[in-house]
Amino acid sequence: MAIKYYWEDFAPGRTFESATRMLSEEDIVRFAQEWDPQTYHTDAQAARSSPFGGLIASGWQTAAVGMRLMCDTYLLQTSCVGSPGLDELRWLKPVRPGDTLSLRSTVLEATPSGKQPNRGTVLFRWEILNQNGEVALSMLGRQLFLRRTPA
Repeated sequence: MAIKYYWEDFAPGRTFESATRMLSEEDIVRFAQEWDPQTYHTDAQAARSSPFGGLIASGWQTAAVGMRLMCDTYLLQTSCVGSPGLDELRWLKPVRPGDTLSLRSTVLEATPSGKQPNRGTVLFRWEILNQNGEVALSMLGRQLFLRRTPA
C-alpha cells in the first residue's frame, strides 16, 4: 500500500475514526479459549454468576480489535516503523456479545527525533467505543514515523 501519512501529517488534535466491528458470542469464546480462558470469557452459564453478570470479551481481545481497526483506518497507509509501547491501558467497560466497537485515535503530540532526523514520534490516545459511544478501552501509545522531509 502506498504511504499516505508521514510524521508531518499527525498534528496534535487530529482524530481518526474507524468503521465498526461487532463481536459475537462465538468470537468472544473462540478468542478466550485460546488466549484468556477465564470462565466469564468462555462459559456463558458460569459467567452469569460472575461479577459481570454474563459473558464478556477479554480485554486483550478488545485491544486486538482496536489494533485491527487502527490498521484498517490509517496505520497501513503510514510510514510507521514501530512503537516503543503503551501507557495507561484501561479497560473501562465490559464488552459483551453483540457489542459493536469502533476506534477513535487522537493525536496528542508529535515530536521530532533528536537523534534521527528522518523520524519523529507521535503520542496518541486510542479509545475503543461501543455502539452507545461509551469508552470500553483507553490507552496512550507512541508510534515512530518516517518524516516526509528529514530535518
